[in-house]
Amino acid sequence: MTESQLIQRLKDGDHGVARSLYDLHVDRVFRLCYRFAGDYDLAQDFTQETFVRAFSKIATFRGEAAFGTWISAIATSVSLNELRRIKRFRTREVPLDDQLMGASAATRIEPDLREDLHRAIDDLPEGYRTVFLLHDLEGYTHEEIGEILGIKAGTSKSQLFRARGRLREKLAVHAKEWAS
Repeated sequence: MTESQLIQRLKDGDHGVARSLYDLHVDRVFRLCYRFAGDYDLAQDFTQETFVRAFSKIATFRGEAAFGTWISAIATSVSLNELRRIKRFRTREVPLDDQLMGASAATRIEPDLREDLHRAIDDLPEGYRTVFLLHDLEGYTHEEIGEILGIKAGTSKSQLFRARGRLREKLAVHAKEWAS
């Protein structure tokens, strides 16, 4: 059964297909929530809330964007709203797992650089941080980010450019270490 057939059956009231849709998207939704939360338990909560909201509002899904993009928009909204509510942006204690950072054993980064990187990402303005996480860490295109956040692709590109610039400034001290 195709994803669009599963969606239609769910819209028609067949809640048994929800598990299939969940299984198709849970990994990416969790990864996205984890990027925002920086905490495994919070990410699980945000993921659960994302699917509860998505399935309860499935009738509003028009199919203009991919289901994955639509549910990612919900995950982003849930994550940002919950993080604002509990004020977790500045107090992340759990570092991102090396695998989530895409680091192999040969390219692991030093603990001080890792800490400075996390701090620099956390210090980005919310819009820059969101676009940076969605594009550079999750691999979304600027068009998809635009759909998720309700902004133009050009705005996404601009925010990413500025986010990278700020990260370069904050991490410049480490560039000297690499040059030597």
